[in-house]
Amino acid sequence: MATPYTGDRVLGTNAVIAEIFAKQLTDLPAELLEHILCFPVLNHIDICNVSCTCKRLHDVCHGRGKVWAHQYKLRWPRLQRFYQQNESYDWLKEFKTRHMVGQQIRRTVESISKRFFTEVPCVGQVLGDSFAEIESLGAPEHFCEDELLGILNSDKRKCLTLKYYAKKILYFLRQQNILRNLKVFLERPPEQQSAIEGAVLVDQYCNPLADVTLESISAQIEEITDKVKKYLRLKNATHPSLRASQGDCFVLENLEFQRQVICALNAVLYDQLQYKGNERDYYNPLNSYIHQVLLRRTGIPISLSVLYMTLARKLGVPLEPVNFPNHFLLRWCQNQRRSDDIYDYVYIDTFGKGKQLAAKECENLIRHQVGADYYSAISTSELLLRMVGNLLNIGKRGEGNEKSYQLLRDSLDLYLTINPDNVQYLLLQARLYFHLGIWPEKVLDILQHIQALDPSQHGAVGYLVQHTLEHIQHKRHPVEPEVKRRSVPEHRDVQYSVGLIMKHKRSGYNCVIYGWDPKCTMSQEWINTMRVHQLSKGADQPFYNVLVQDGTCRYAAQENLEPHSAPLEIAHPEVGRYFTEFSDTHYIANEELQARYPEDMCKTHRTVEELYHGLTPNSGQSPEPTANFQEHDLLDP
Repeated sequence: MATPYTGDRVLGTNAVIAEIFAKQLTDLPAELLEHILCFPVLNHIDICNVSCTCKRLHDVCHGRGKVWAHQYKLRWPRLQRFYQQNESYDWLKEFKTRHMVGQQIRRTVESISKRFFTEVPCVGQVLGDSFAEIESLGAPEHFCEDELLGILNSDKRKCLTLKYYAKKILYFLRQQNILRNLKVFLERPPEQQSAIEGAVLVDQYCNPLADVTLESISAQIEEITDKVKKYLRLKNATHPSLRASQGDCFVLENLEFQRQVICALNAVLYDQLQYKGNERDYYNPLNSYIHQVLLRRTGIPISLSVLYMTLARKLGVPLEPVNFPNHFLLRWCQNQRRSDDIYDYVYIDTFGKGKQLAAKECENLIRHQVGADYYSAISTSELLLRMVGNLLNIGKRGEGNEKSYQLLRDSLDLYLTINPDNVQYLLLQARLYFHLGIWPEKVLDILQHIQALDPSQHGAVGYLVQHTLEHIQHKRHPVEPEVKRRSVPEHRDVQYSVGLIMKHKRSGYNCVIYGWDPKCTMSQEWINTMRVHQLSKGADQPFYNVLVQDGTCRYAAQENLEPHSAPLEIAHPEVGRYFTEFSDTHYIANEELQARYPEDMCKTHRTVEELYHGLTPNSGQSPEPTANFQEHDLLDP
C-alpha cells in the first residue's frame, strides 16, 4: 500500500525539483538561454521576473542583448524601421522609454474628452492645450505616433472616444512635422526645389492620415517614365533618352529629340493611360492632390502640369511652369538659348491633353487678352502658392461644414508658411479661428503680427482682439451644461434615449441619437423653412439630435423616428465624441454624454431588451460616409 504524501512533503519535493531545474537552466550556455527567453509566450513582465531570480539570468537579460531586443520587436513591430540593423542599442532603455511615452500619451488622450466635450459639435475644434502637452513630453515623435496608431488600430467597436481624440492628435502631430519639412524645402536654393516634392508636401499636409510619401509617388512616376521610354524605343531605338539611367539629370540639346519625347509623353499619358482634365468636377480638392491625380488619372491644369513637367524633365526636356491666369500652362523653348521673347516658346496645355499653343493662342483659353508678364516662367514656391491658392478658394466656396473649414484652415497654414507676411490671408486666418471659437491665444499672436505689418488694419485688429480676450475670459469661467433627466415631468413625452439606432420614417436614413429636447428649440425661421407646422404635432413634441449614416448631423421630430429593425453601426466621423462603444444593438454613451443625460442609458438598455431580445445583431460594417458633416444639416424634420 502506497504511503500518502503530506502537504509539507509535496512542497519539499517541488522545491528540490525546482532547485535542480534552476541549476540545470543556469548551467546552459548564454546563447541557448537567450533562445529560450525569446520564446513567444514570454512577455516583458516574465522577462523582468526572470532577470530578478539570479545574477546569471540577470546578466543574460542585459539591455543590449537579444532578449530585450526580441521583446521590443514583439511589442512594437512598426518601430523597427527606425533602427539600423548593424547598430547596437540599449533595448531595455528603449523599451522603458517607449512604454513610458505610451502611458503618458494615453493619459493625455483619455483626459481630452472631459476637458473639450461639447454637446453640439464645434466645427474644426483644435485641442491646442493637449497638443502642447504631448509636444512638451520631449519624446521621440515616432514613439508618440506609434502609440496613437496602436489606439486607432485596436478593436474597431470599442474605445471610440479614445480613438476619436487620438485621431485628432495624430492629425496635428503629422501636420506639424510636414510644416517643418516644408520650411526646410523652401530654404533650399530654387534650383534644388522640385515641383513634385513640393506638391507631395502640400498633399501630405492636407491628408496627414493618408499614406502619401515622396518615395511612393516617385515610384509611380518612374513606372510612367518606363512606359514612355518603351513607346519612344518603338519610334526611335537610338534616342539618347533611352540611355539615361534612373536619377540622371540631363538636358537634350537637339529640339527634334525633345519633340519626340513630347509626342511619346502625350501618347502614353493621354492615349494609353487615359489621363484627362476633370471638367465635370473641377472644384473637387482631390484634383489638387498628386496621389489622387495618379490614382484617378484626372486633375486640373496645375496638378497635371506638375506631373507632365516632372516626366518631361526625367527624359531630358526642360519645361517651365507658367502662371497663366485661370489656366496653368507649361512652356517649351524653341530657341537654342534661353529667351525672353514669349514667341520663342510653345505653350503646352496639359488640361487639354498636351495641346501645343503659340503665345497668342493661349488667350483663347480664357477669352481675353493678357500682357507678356503672364507668359513668363515662375519658381517652384510661386507654383506652390498657386496650387495652395486653388485649395484655399475651394475652401471659401464650401458650405460652411467641417470639411470646408478644415480645407480652409489647412490651405491657409500652407499659404502663410510659403508667404508669411500676406496681411489679407493673416486676417482671414484670424477671423476663421475667431469664428470657430478655437485657439484664441494663436488668434492674438496673428493679430499682433498683422498690426506690426500693416498698422492701417488697426480697426479690424482691435475688434478681434477685444472679442478674443472676452472669449478667453469666458473659457476661464465656463457655464455648466444643462443636465436633462427623464424623470422630470416636462420630459415625460420624450420616448427615445441616447445611443438608440433609429430610422427616419420619411427620409429613410439610419442614425443614432446623441441628444434630445422636450420641444423644438430651433429658431422660428428654421421651423418655417423646414415646414415643421405640417407635422401632426408641429414643434410641440420632442426633437432629437442625431448622427446620420451619410455623415450629416440632423434634428429630427419624434413622430418621424422609429427604432431600427436591425441595428447597425453608424459610420459617422463624430460618433466617438459621444459614444465609447457599439454594443451590437446600441451605442454606449461616454462619461461626458452620460453626465448630460444621466438616466438615458438605463432607458436605452430597457428599450433594446424589449426590441431586440433574441435578435441576431447585424454586426456588418456600414459604408463610409460620403457626404460632408454639417452641424445642422436639418432636412426632413
